[in-house]
This record gives sequence, C-alpha cells and structure tokens, in this order.
Amino acid sequence: MAKPRKGTVLITGASAGIGAALAPLFAAEGFDLVLVARREAPMKALAAELKRRHGTRSIVLSKDLLKPTAAREIARTLANERIDVLVNNAGFYEMGAFADMKPERVRQMVQLNVASLAELTHLFLPQMTARGAGRILNIASIAAFQAVPYLSLYAGTKAFVLSLTEGLAEELKGTGVTVTAVCPGITETEGVRSARKKSDLAASVPDLFVYDEGEVARDAFRACMAGEVVRVPGAMVKMMTSLNQYPRTIMRIVNGLVVRRLARK
Repeated sequence: MAKPRKGTVLITGASAGIGAALAPLFAAEGFDLVLVARREAPMKALAAELKRRHGTRSIVLSKDLLKPTAAREIARTLANERIDVLVNNAGFYEMGAFADMKPERVRQMVQLNVASLAELTHLFLPQMTARGAGRILNIASIAAFQAVPYLSLYAGTKAFVLSLTEGLAEELKGTGVTVTAVCPGITETEGVRSARKKSDLAASVPDLFVYDEGEVARDAFRACMAGEVVRVPGAMVKMMTSLNQYPRTIMRIVNGLVVRRLARK
C-alpha cells in the first residue's frame, strides 16, 4: 500500500551518485520527486523504477546547471509546483594544481558548486518561509573544513557551501525551515571511480577512506529529516574533522544568538 504523499523533493545531480541514491530514500518516505541533471535517460529509468516500487510521481528535467540561466529556468518550469525539500547535490571536482586548470573549468566549478546552489536556494527558500515549512540539504565535503592542496578550488567552493548552510540555519531558526550540510569524505561515485582510474594521486587513497554512495545518502537523508545543521558521515572522517567542527558549531550558535538579538533592537 502506497504511503500518503508528504510533498515534493527537488534533487540536482540526480542521474547518478549520491543524488540518484537519495531519490529512493525520499520516495520510500512518501515524497514525489523532481529529478534534475544533464542526462535524461538515467533519470527516466530511475523515475520509472520509483513509480513501480513506491507509486512516486516524478518530474524529470534535463538541465545543465553549468549554464548561468539554468536555475531560473528550473524555477520557471516549477512555478506551479510546491517544493518542500531542495537537495543541492550537483557538483564536481578536479584534482591537480590550480595554476594548471583550464580557465573554463575554473568558471564551471564556481558556477556549479557555488552559483547554481546559491541561486536555487534563493529561488525556492521564500516559498518555504512563507509556508513556515521546508528543508534544504546541501551536499558539501570534508574539504569544506580546511584547505586542500591540489583540490584548492574545490575545497574553496565546499567551504562556501558549509558557511552558507551554517549561516542560513541560524537565520532561519524559528521559521520552520531547516538547512543541512552533509560533509562526506571521498565517496565511491561515478566521478570518483573515473578519477581513480585516471589519476595516480586519486588511486593512492586507501579504500578505508572511500565511502559507499548508498551509505552517504542514507546518512544525508537522516540528517536532513532530523533538521541537523552539519553531518559528517563515517566514524573515521568524523574523527578527522572533529577538532575543526566543534569550535565552528559553538561560534555559529554564539553568532546566531548575538545577531538575532541585535536584529530585534
């Protein structure tokens, strides 16, 4: 028997990896889906499977978030849809010296990992706050906690995602809207598998530090539904980030209290 529908979740980067792994978790919980990515065929196959298993209604949008206009196009297409959960999952990384990156790849990484995420959040957040309910899940990285040589730009983009999430979580306290950043370590996605085949540096990472995308997705889903602000999946990775994470949490809470008090004056 199908569960009562709980609302609609929009997932970017839904054709593979963590995004595709999150879709069945939301569907099983009673959410309909908007699947967004460049590749249409795998999303259509996923939508058909979720309809068969869970009776889920899915909207498949083939959009390239590398285009500066893509976020606005998505919002226009979904103008008559109520988006209850926004999952900003789309992103990519490139390993190597920053100086050796092609200028177009620099622009693309900032566009996808930063600009599209910020714009989609800005476009869909007002309807959530107006309803007094909603969830935003941002897929960041443990690279958000510190500089990472040879992943310098990627780490910088994920630091933005983490900082934006923490700031919004404090801004939105009491509104019914939660914002969550999940910061996984290296996750065995399609992109990582490809990188480990092509790069000796990527291939040298021990399997102990490479996590299954399904496990990361389950952790992300639980954190989102619980309204946690920051979740670091995996005991080993959590231990590695703990010295950085806890002082940040304390400062975020203190800053939130101070700024909210000033705003009331």
